[in-house]
Amino acid sequence: MTARELISDVASLPTPVILDVRWRLGDARGREHYFSGHIPGAQYVDLPTELSGQRNVREGRHPLPSPEDFEDALRRAGVNNDSRVVIYDDSGNTSAARAWWLMRWAGKKDVYLLDGGLKAWIAEGEDLAVGPGNPVERGDFTFRLDHMRTADIDETQASPDQGVLIDVRAAERYAGHTEPMDSRAGHIPGAVNLPTASFLDDTGRFLPAERLRQMFADVGVTSGKETVVYCGSGIHACHALAAMEVAGLEAGRLFPGSWSQWSADRRRPIALGEDPR
Repeated sequence: MTARELISDVASLPTPVILDVRWRLGDARGREHYFSGHIPGAQYVDLPTELSGQRNVREGRHPLPSPEDFEDALRRAGVNNDSRVVIYDDSGNTSAARAWWLMRWAGKKDVYLLDGGLKAWIAEGEDLAVGPGNPVERGDFTFRLDHMRTADIDETQASPDQGVLIDVRAAERYAGHTEPMDSRAGHIPGAVNLPTASFLDDTGRFLPAERLRQMFADVGVTSGKETVVYCGSGIHACHALAAMEVAGLEAGRLFPGSWSQWSADRRRPIALGEDPR
């Protein structure tokens, strides 16, 4: 959804539920940023505590939340079963896409990312609200497992022989030149690198669909091709899956534990350098 579409949407009834999901790696002050300025009426959703389960070695840094916990988080934000939901952040939807994917996973169809995020709203000359936001009536959202698919760690290890495995981390982390978060550096053998930042233009909006389709085709992803996507801890991989939908491709499978789960298991092999294997 574009910012202009959202401006029109909030002027009509019923208004959409707007969720602010600001979070960045190394910056846990998302709520403070929300207090400093947010789209009027937006409710803040905390990615580490409401869009993730408890960090653990077995599942990684940001495991999927339980269906019950996620359902409760959306209800607190005022989401109903018939709500239209728009989600944004201030980082090109790289964190907002986690909420989008989870809602689709939970069976919610009428859910959108604000293309360009908060910057796009500001660029249209719209005002921001400050402070904690207005309380909302608790919603009735019900979790219903839908078509968004996942791959566990064993399925991910086998995936390069069956289709395409995509690592969407920055090139230097993929190659193993640096690893700021996890116990080992490198990538899963057989994975190709397609950094999620490459899906965006200079304004933080998604590139045109045909450009995205070509980018995915260049690494072997075409319609019907089995694809598994991972990142550091399962957050930015959701952004890549959103990019696949923008490109008109069937969404691939998410490896939720991603590199944080893989690297913690010393039995799993790793690859170094720019080549997949």
